[in-house]
Amino acid sequence: MSDFLLYIGNKNYSSWSFRPWIALTAAGIDFEERLIPFDFPADNPRIKEISPTGRVPILYHGDVHVWESLAIIEYAAEVYPDAGLWPADRGDRAVARAISMEMLSGFRALRNACPMNMRRPVGTIALPDGVMGDVARIEAIWREQRARSGGSFLFGDFCAADAMFAPVVNRFAIYDLTRDADTLDYMAAMQAHPAWIKWRDAALAEIWIVPEDEA
Repeated sequence: MSDFLLYIGNKNYSSWSFRPWIALTAAGIDFEERLIPFDFPADNPRIKEISPTGRVPILYHGDVHVWESLAIIEYAAEVYPDAGLWPADRGDRAVARAISMEMLSGFRALRNACPMNMRRPVGTIALPDGVMGDVARIEAIWREQRARSGGSFLFGDFCAADAMFAPVVNRFAIYDLTRDADTLDYMAAMQAHPAWIKWRDAALAEIWIVPEDEA
């Protein structure tokens, strides 16, 4: 049994859970998963029992408890330095962390208007101001990094930076936000990754409906 225990929320909706889950899975890091479903509008009290923030994801590793998706990935990279969670080159690692932080702290218009939803049929919605500006910036990041790396993913092989942007790939797809060929090529590579497929298939099998996340 793994020493890592990762608590997550609904796979259909929980973008924050998706990030560390796909990072660990793609890197081949063994972990036990426990899903605590959202129970809107009051949330699920079980989450407050295991997380100081009352939110998931949270990683348990013995006496160490780590919350927030990027912090979980960083901790896993320290415990498993040979897993390839971050690029090998120091400069690439710095850029990968920078764009991961940009994803973590920014693009609020896109995130608020277009919740992640693995089972939503593809279709456009009315978009508030700021969403397409977020889309343009994300596409520029993806285009620049893939041009530099020459690979299917942002830094050649799948890494933590790709994991941080994984929920955005779903958003771009289900809300039909782009026609850019390079963006669509990156999205196809992400959606064909075995870790993505495993998460998606589990999400599609879920029975929970959260009206607040059904845009």
